[in-house]
Amino acid sequence: MNTHVKTLTPDLLHKMDAYWRAANYLSVGQIYLYDNPLLREPLKQSHVKPTLLGHWGTTPGQNFIYVHLNRVIKKYDLDMIYISGPGHGGPALVGNTYLEGTYSEVYPHITQDEAGLKKLFTQFSFPGGIPSHVSPECPGSIHEGGELGYSLSHAFGAAFDNPDLIVACVVGDGEAETGPLATAWHSNKFLNPITDGAVLPILHLNGYKIANPTVLARITYEELDQLFRGYGWKPYFVEGDEPEEMHQLMAAALEDAIVEIRRIQRQARDTHDATRPRWPMIVLNSPKGWTGPKVIDGLPNEGTFRAHQVPLHPDAAHPDHLKQLENWLRSYRPKELFDERGGLIPELAELAPQGARRMGANPHANGGLLLRDLIMPDFRNFAVNVPSPGSVLAADTHVLGEFLREVIALNQEQRNFRIFGPDETLSNRLNAVFEVTNRQWNARTEAHDEFLAADGRVMEMLSEHQCQGWLEGYLLTGRHGLFNSYEAFIHIIDSMFNQHAKWLKVTSELPWRREIASLNYLLASHVWQQAHNGFTHQDPGFIDHVTNKKAAIVRVYLPPDANCLLSVWDHCLRSRHYVNVVIAGKYQAPQWLTMEAAIAHCTQGIGVWPWAGSDRGAEPDVVMACCGDVPTLETLAAVSLLRHHLPDLNIRVINVVDLMKLVQETEHPHGLSDHDFDALFTQDKPIIFAFHGYPSLVHQLTYRRTNHANLHVHGYKEEGTITTTFDMTVLNALDRFHLALDVIKRLPQLGERGAKLKQVIQDKLVAHKHYIDQHGQDMPEIRNWTWRNPQ
Repeated sequence: MNTHVKTLTPDLLHKMDAYWRAANYLSVGQIYLYDNPLLREPLKQSHVKPTLLGHWGTTPGQNFIYVHLNRVIKKYDLDMIYISGPGHGGPALVGNTYLEGTYSEVYPHITQDEAGLKKLFTQFSFPGGIPSHVSPECPGSIHEGGELGYSLSHAFGAAFDNPDLIVACVVGDGEAETGPLATAWHSNKFLNPITDGAVLPILHLNGYKIANPTVLARITYEELDQLFRGYGWKPYFVEGDEPEEMHQLMAAALEDAIVEIRRIQRQARDTHDATRPRWPMIVLNSPKGWTGPKVIDGLPNEGTFRAHQVPLHPDAAHPDHLKQLENWLRSYRPKELFDERGGLIPELAELAPQGARRMGANPHANGGLLLRDLIMPDFRNFAVNVPSPGSVLAADTHVLGEFLREVIALNQEQRNFRIFGPDETLSNRLNAVFEVTNRQWNARTEAHDEFLAADGRVMEMLSEHQCQGWLEGYLLTGRHGLFNSYEAFIHIIDSMFNQHAKWLKVTSELPWRREIASLNYLLASHVWQQAHNGFTHQDPGFIDHVTNKKAAIVRVYLPPDANCLLSVWDHCLRSRHYVNVVIAGKYQAPQWLTMEAAIAHCTQGIGVWPWAGSDRGAEPDVVMACCGDVPTLETLAAVSLLRHHLPDLNIRVINVVDLMKLVQETEHPHGLSDHDFDALFTQDKPIIFAFHGYPSLVHQLTYRRTNHANLHVHGYKEEGTITTTFDMTVLNALDRFHLALDVIKRLPQLGERGAKLKQVIQDKLVAHKHYIDQHGQDMPEIRNWTWRNPQ
C-alpha cells in the first residue's frame, strides 16, 4: 500500500468525514436520546431515555468502514453486502441504512426528517422497538449480532456461487478469539475464483472485549502479519486515531484490496485457472469508542474497555454526565450535517450508492428475493421395490444418495444447491453424489486423493461450525442445501441452530423479508448404529433441543424405511423457512412400505399399520407405537413374537414419521386434535412406545393427552458401550424382548400364558448375553430375523 499517495481529494475527504460524523451522531442518538434529536435546544434529562442499553465501542469503527465501502461501491459499481461480526454493532448498521435511505423505504414511518429521527432514536433498545445488535429487522443484514464467531463462515457461504458478489465481513477482535472464527480463516482454501464471489475480511482491531484486552491486539505487528499470511491471506494494515490520516490510509487500503480482488478474478476467469490466490484482507486498528468521551469521572474511556457499552449515565448519581453527553453529541456538529427539516444535506447524501447497490438494499441480504425453486427429479423413480413388508433389505441413506445425485445433476447449471458436512458424506452413505460432482477444494492435491476439485457441490471440512455457517450464508442469500452429520456430533452447532431458528421466526413476521429455503439436516450414523464407536458416539438429544423452538419453524422426521425417506426429503427440499431435521439409518435394514404406501403414510405423518397388527379395526388390548427405523424394527419383531405366542391378543401397531404429530394441534401446525389422537391411541389402553431418542421427549410432547397415564416409552437411557447393534437396544430396553415384556406387564389378564412367555423371553435375554460375549456378534435368530405375518 502506497501511503504517500493521497487517495482522497480534500473535498471528498471533507465530505466522507462529515458523513462519518453523521453516522456517529445517529449512533449516539440511538443509544441515548428519547427527544430533541437534533439538539435544537439544550439537552435536558427528559430528552434522555430512562433505561440506557447498547454498545458504543465497536460502533464508530464500523461507521468508518461503512462510509469507505460506500465510496468503492460507487467508484467500481460493486455488488457488495456488509456482515457485522462484532456482537453489538446495531447502531452503526441502523444508522447507515437510514442515511442511505433504505431504512425509511422499508419502514416508511421512520421518515427522513426530524420526526423520523426521533422515532429512529426512540425505538432502539426500547420496548416494542428494535434490538441493540444487528438483527433481522435491520435491512442489509444476514447475520445476527448475537452470533459471535460465525460472521466469516456466513460471508463465505454467501460468496459461494455468487461470482459477482463481494462480501465485506467485519470481524471483531473479541469475536476472533472464538473457535469457529479461528477456523473460518481457512475458508479461502475452498473458494473458487472463477465461479464464486469474494470475501473481504476487515479485522476490527480495537483492543478490548467487555472487560479484557483481546489476544490479537496484544501481539506484535510482525506476529499478527505472519499469522494471517500463514492462513493464506494478504493483510493490509490501517492504524491510528487521527481522522484525516486514517481516512487516507483506509481509502488506500480499500483501493488496493478491490483492485487486487478484481485482478484475481479476471485472471482466473480469463485463463480458466482456479489456482488458489492469496486474497486481500484489512486490519483496521482504531481506538475502541473512537471519537467518544476521552475521560469519564477521571478514568480513561476512549481506547479502553470502558467504552464497550454505554459510557455515560446521565442520571442523579452522575450529575456531570448530562452536559458531557451534550458536548459529545455537539462535537459531531449536527447543524453542518442535517438541514432544517432534519434530513441529511444533499452533498452528503450523494455519497451513498443508489438503488440496489446500497448495502442495505442489496437483494443478496434478503435472499428470498433471489430464491429459485430447485429442479426436482421424481423421487418415485428411486423407490425400493417392496413386494411385501420386510421382504427386502436396503440401506436407506444409500438410496437417498441416488436421489440427491439427480438433484445435483439437474441443478448444475443453476448452481444453487450444495451438500455440506464434516467429512461424513461417504460415511453416511451418500456415495452416489460423487458420480456427478466432487468436493470443492482449492488447496494442494495429491495423486491418491478422491473427489477433490476446485468446483464441486459438496463442501466438507472437519468443523461442524464451519459447515453450518457456510450453509446458513448460502441459504440466507437465496440458495438451497443440506447438512449431513453424525447424529451425536450435530450438538456442536446447537447455538448456531438456535440463532438461525430465531432468525426465521423473526423474519417470518417482517413482510419485507422474503422466505428462504429451509435449513435441512440429515442425521445419519445415529445412536443405534454406533455400536463399534461406543458411548461417545451415542446421543440422540438434538431433537430434544429442536423441539423447544417455535412450532411454526421446526419439523422433525424419522422415516422408518428408504421409501419414506425419499418422500420426506422431496418435501424438505421444496419447503421454505423451516428447520427440517431428518434422522435415518445407513445400514442394510428391512423395507416396510411400497412407494405408494410410503407417500400416503408420510403425507399423514402418523398412522396405523393394519398389516402388522391383529386388532383388525376392533378395540385393541394394547397399542404398540414406534418412531424411528430401529424402534420400528424392534416393535415389529416384538409384535411378531407376541402374536405367535398369544394369537388372541389384539395389538394395534402405529408408526410415527412426523414427530410433531404427537403435539396438540393448538401447539403445532402438524399436531393432531385430541379426538384424532384418541382415535389412534385409545383413551384407556396401554401404549408401549418405542422411540428413537430420549423417552422424556415423547412424554413432553404428549403430557396433556387423555391417555398419557398409560403411555410407556422405551428409548435411549444413556446406556452405551462398544457392543453389538442389537445389544445396544437391549442395554436401553428398546429391544423386542423388553417391549414384549412390557406388554405382559401392562396386561395382567394374560395370567399364566403371560407368565410362561415372560420366562421364555427372559431366557432369551440370558442366551443373548452369553452368545455375544462368546462370539462377538448377535445370535443368528436376531441377525437373520425377517417379518412374517403370523396367522
